[in-house]
This record gives sequence, C-alpha cells and structure tokens, in this order.
Amino acid sequence: MNFLTEPLSQPFMVHALLAGIMVGGLCATLGVFVVQRGLSFIGDGLAHACFGGIALGLLIGTTLENSTLVALPFTVLVALGIAYVLRRGRLRGDVAVGVFFSFSFALGVLFLGLRPPDAPVVNVESVLFGSILAISEHDLWVIAGVTAVSLLILGATWSRLAYATFDAELATLSGVPVAALDYLLLALVAVVIVVAVKTVGVALVSSFVIIPAASARLLGQSLPGVALIALGLGSGGAAAGLLLSYHLDVASGATIILVMSAVFAVTVLARGKRAS
Repeated sequence: MNFLTEPLSQPFMVHALLAGIMVGGLCATLGVFVVQRGLSFIGDGLAHACFGGIALGLLIGTTLENSTLVALPFTVLVALGIAYVLRRGRLRGDVAVGVFFSFSFALGVLFLGLRPPDAPVVNVESVLFGSILAISEHDLWVIAGVTAVSLLILGATWSRLAYATFDAELATLSGVPVAALDYLLLALVAVVIVVAVKTVGVALVSSFVIIPAASARLLGQSLPGVALIALGLGSGGAAAGLLLSYHLDVASGATIILVMSAVFAVTVLARGKRAS
C-alpha cells in the first residue's frame, strides 16, 4: 500500500496524477480517430507548432506560464492549415504535416533568437520535456475544463465523426458535413496538444496521442470498444508511469511514455502469438 499512499501524501503528486489521468485519457481517445485516419504524425506536427506559438508568446513579452495563451490560437491555426491542405491539395497526410512541422519549429527557433538580450531566461528543457510535477491547481482546472468540453464535443459528434472516419465519400453522399468534422477534429487535437505540452513537453506529447490508441486498435473489435480501451490505457499508463517515476526517482514524462510503450510491445507480442 505504501506504493500508493506515500506519493498521494504529496500535494504535487496528487496534482500530477489528476492531470496525467485526464490528459492521458483525452489524448488517447482522440488518438483513436487520428490513428484510424492514418495521421499518426499529426501529434508531432502540432506539438512543434505549439513550440512555435510558445516562442511567439515569449517574444511579445508573455511569461512562460502564460505563453500557452498565444500558443493555443497559433496551434489551432496550424491545425486548420493542415486540414485545408489535406482537403484541397494533392499531398499525403505525412507530407502536409511535415511541411507545417518544419515551418512551425523553425519559426519557434527564430522567435527565441529574436528576444532581446535582457529578456528573462527561458528553461527550454521544461518546454521540450514538460513539467508535470509542477502542475498547479489553476492548471488542473484548465485541464479539467478542456477535458470536459472536448468529451462533450466528441459525444455530440461521435456517430458522424466515426462515419466520416471509416468512409468519407459515403458519409458525404449521406449529408454528413465531412469537411467541417475534419476541421473540428484537428482543431480539437490542437487544443488538447497545447494543454498536454505542460505535462510531458513538446518532444513526448505525440506519444500520448498515438501509443495508447495503437495498442487499443490491436485489442478492440469496434470503435467504441477501441476508444474505451484507449481511454483506460492512456489514463492508466499516465498514473502507473507517474508512480514508478516517483519511487525510482527518474523523469516523469519519459517514464509514462516507456510504460505506454511497454504495454504496446506486450500487445503486439500477444497478438503475434495468437496469430501463429
């Protein structure tokens, strides 16, 4: 019992666990649609877009804590740009994301370099790798609000979003607003990515979206089933990783991702044995 009670006696760990459970579950649920559409690279692209937005916020004088207020609209605009190119252009999803990925990250590096010499020093490591143990009560309320709104939107659009994901052409003929749903999905992923960057950083946040969803896809039989499994794996992986990192005294974000990766590896091996 000490494995649970000792960390939970620390307020910062309680905040981190709550944030990790919410972010992990939400990212994994959205990841089900991202993986199904073959857009696994989108998490990386939007995470690096978020870096560009954070750097822009720092350039115009906001603090690192408040720079996400600039990063949010910046990342959503990039997401909408990716959706537009995917729908109007003749490029594959990975190419479109790769272009915006490079552009946004280069802008971020440029913005950081343009800051005046007397500007406050920025801990770039916390931006790249997150600081889930530094989650404040205010951050928790923001995460909870984004989680609640995102789940409400997903619930309201679930059947149409699923239809558009599996057969976009037939969905269009049936009167489903496929284009609007595409824009909505990528904008929603962008918002969640910006919130999640606070926990595991730019470098690791895409793993929150992709790994639990990929594991769930191997285990589930239907889209609702896959989503529920992904939700459990995302939230459970975040909680288990945090507890392990506390007891082993190692980096929290990296441990969470390693736990999720271990679950994916076990799932692949188990599927391979059943297939043989």
